[in-house]
Amino acid sequence: MCGISGFNWKDEEKITSMMQSLSHRGPDADGIFVDENVSLAHNRLSIIDLSADANQPMFDNTGELAVVFNGEIYNFRELKKELEEVYEFKTRSDTEVILAGYTVWGKDVVRRLNGMFGFAIWDKRSGELFCARDHAGIKPFYYFWDGARFIFASEIKAILKHDMERTINPDAFNHYMRVLYVPEPMTMIKNIYKLPPQSTLILKKKKLSVSSYESLVNEVAPRSYAETKDLLRDKVIKAVERQLVSDVPIGVYLSGGIDSSAVLYSMTQFHKNIETFSVGFTLSEEEQSEKFNKDFELAKKTADFFSAKHNEVLVSAQDVCNNFEEAVGQCDDPVSNPTSVAMFLLAKQAKEKVSVVLTGSGGDELFGGYERYRLALIADYYKKLPKVLRAVFNMYTKVSKLDYQNQIDFFAQVMFEKDKTLSKVVSSSIFIEDAHSKKYFNEQYLSRCGNDSAACFMETDQKSWLPDYFFMLSDKMSMASALEERVPFVDKELVNFSKTIPTRYKVDFFKTKKILKDAFQADLPEFLFNQPKRGWFSPGAKWLRDPAFADFARGVLSSDYYQGTKDLFNWPEIEIMLEKHIKKKEYNLTTLWALLTFQVWAKKYQVTL
Repeated sequence: MCGISGFNWKDEEKITSMMQSLSHRGPDADGIFVDENVSLAHNRLSIIDLSADANQPMFDNTGELAVVFNGEIYNFRELKKELEEVYEFKTRSDTEVILAGYTVWGKDVVRRLNGMFGFAIWDKRSGELFCARDHAGIKPFYYFWDGARFIFASEIKAILKHDMERTINPDAFNHYMRVLYVPEPMTMIKNIYKLPPQSTLILKKKKLSVSSYESLVNEVAPRSYAETKDLLRDKVIKAVERQLVSDVPIGVYLSGGIDSSAVLYSMTQFHKNIETFSVGFTLSEEEQSEKFNKDFELAKKTADFFSAKHNEVLVSAQDVCNNFEEAVGQCDDPVSNPTSVAMFLLAKQAKEKVSVVLTGSGGDELFGGYERYRLALIADYYKKLPKVLRAVFNMYTKVSKLDYQNQIDFFAQVMFEKDKTLSKVVSSSIFIEDAHSKKYFNEQYLSRCGNDSAACFMETDQKSWLPDYFFMLSDKMSMASALEERVPFVDKELVNFSKTIPTRYKVDFFKTKKILKDAFQADLPEFLFNQPKRGWFSPGAKWLRDPAFADFARGVLSSDYYQGTKDLFNWPEIEIMLEKHIKKKEYNLTTLWALLTFQVWAKKYQVTL
């Protein structure tokens, strides 16, 4: 895992400045390469092949190709065996496998890679810059393009080392206020974009093109539930085994849920004396300490069950207040999540013991872990009832929300913040009604999937929520401490296998994530099963009522905090909303946290309307 940056002209001083801004991502080595039409830089976090031979930028045997690469390729050893007959390797690194693959397979090399990556290859022969991002969008790749200047990096802060306007993208802003993140290809700043997951970018002279490299999923004959369950268990274990490749220590983030526990179990098949890491919250009984730390306690019990060396981080309201601005500043693009500071502090502690952690992220999105998938399945059946019967049910029960006209309406109902609230706090000069976000999500995702609403929502989450919300946040919070996070559930082979599993195996009227739970029923401690779905949530609402944090929030949520956003919000309404929340008259956490995050981010990056 590393940091990469570059642009399409020669400037040693500027590329060095970009490289220095990403030093936290790669403290072990750095390097630059400049040529007539390109400048490239790399910050290295050494994980595989710790020798200086594996430093970057790296060149092929001819010296005509140069690569900067951020990520890990888990099948690099298998690919290397294929390529050794036609390419003479100089290192043991996965980076060189990308170069060798490009010389043999050309741009199709990306289809062969199983890993997480963002990379750029300069081909001096053709004058092309070839860039790519992994199949799931685990690793970031940002770029600026104005028709002449092309600038890319692992983080926006490096791109902003160049002279450019820092203007808010109104579309991105309205999507952010609605879903709490900026969906691709936008970022919050005009003319800076995210390369979408599973995409390549080619720049040749002044022509830029972006395209998808959709991976094929082979059709399979129908399988029984029992056969699929056994196959799933085997493929999860193999995915974990693949992602254990490393020349440095590896640990596990343990949340107390099925997913991370399955990852820990799988890891025990290959390693002993595993370090596990969990985060909890310092709260009084009146603040419902037991409720917010239930998964924290389960994680400890699970670690003990597997004889792991468990490490704990306890986060208080004061910790959040002290670290909020630094954590938001690491994000580059605003992502509103009250757990972000806890993620930031957890990574700091984990880095003291290991350089890599495995997590259970992605299990819910692939295998039907969220309640909205179950409701979507029920809604599909509900819509098949006669209209008269539905009208009666709608009148006398609370199921009317299941009687939606289109998938996008139901998606917006469960995923969007409401216009009624947002229109109060956002200035009318920039506010756009939710029809705008509905149109975007429908055209980009929902209209491309079938009539199975649960499967459609899972697919949408995999393509949008996971890469643009969770992976963006986890990458920045971990890499702030030069800690590499790996996500075995989003292993390419496992993702492709998940697409062959019928929805009814994943979720039904009464259960979520049922096949994954059944697959590991015999391997995990009994106390993990039949737990309610809690997710990893924090006591953000209570932090906002802590006197010190409340004062911090009052300062940030005011027109005097930052001149650049003074005309963006209705400050009297926000003050009322905040005070009602503090006094427990209303629950306004989601909107207030989104506003806090945006304000701190905008001031940090000096972005204006």
